[in-house]
Amino acid sequence: MLNRRFLRVKVLQALYAFFQTSDNDLTVVEKNLFQSINRLYDLYLYRISLLLSILQAARLNMEKNKAKKLPSEEDLNPNMRFVENKALLILDNNAELKSLLEKKKIDWSMHFDDIKKLWRKIKDSDEYDRYMNQPANDFNIDKKFLNRLYETFIQDETLFEHLLHEQSIYWYTDMEVVDINISKTINGFDDSIKPFHTVVLDLYKDEQDDRKFVQELLRKTILFEAEYNTIISDKTKNWELDRIALMDIIIMKMGFCELEHFENIPVKVTMNEYIELSKNFSTPKSKNFINGILDKV
Repeated sequence: MLNRRFLRVKVLQALYAFFQTSDNDLTVVEKNLFQSINRLYDLYLYRISLLLSILQAARLNMEKNKAKKLPSEEDLNPNMRFVENKALLILDNNAELKSLLEKKKIDWSMHFDDIKKLWRKIKDSDEYDRYMNQPANDFNIDKKFLNRLYETFIQDETLFEHLLHEQSIYWYTDMEVVDINISKTINGFDDSIKPFHTVVLDLYKDEQDDRKFVQELLRKTILFEAEYNTIISDKTKNWELDRIALMDIIIMKMGFCELEHFENIPVKVTMNEYIELSKNFSTPKSKNFINGILDKV
């Protein structure tokens, strides 16, 4: 689920916090770093459980319509395509997912009124209408619609993003990677999946290797800080160190650390990764500045 680029982002955030405070306790910083990485999995589960809450709202709506004093033919015999969406039912019936949601106490019951509003918005959409009136009942059509539903009605739904941001300040930058991985989760479904199969992704691709990478990058960037300050001062003779943005300094130090201590990572990969970090987390001019310094080094 997590790639090295995202792990570099997490280390960058941790180092920025470390260099901003006078209480530089590496043990605390490292603990908070891994906690923020682990909590990303909670965000992944919260976003998936939104789909299950929408399914619950749809089922309740059907039952409510059937219970009317004067139900229509449509109320009594509704189109079942959405509540029987095969891709959605894979999530709903999955034992491992249910266990994870219960263990981590993840649900949207406190906000079910908002879930019902979202369901009505989906139900009134042209996207939903086209899906419900498809002539064929096909697994790939179900999977494609579930992806479209997530992208259109959940991915950029500001209310639910706001509710999640209240739980963790880090989740603002984590949303994109989670949304990509939910799409991967759905695209990985096939009609042979059983309720006891694993359908959710693991947090790490290789937990031992990835945790070692994060820990060493954090520790060695801090350990060799004085050396890296000297390199930056030497390579930026026309600039005082305190005139360079802190974020740029940290990105360069991480780049130096990776070039010096991670011989298994190609130099070109390191260069590209830290230029990308500068594009996303620093000023518009930082990319060329950091590229130039890393290239000299």
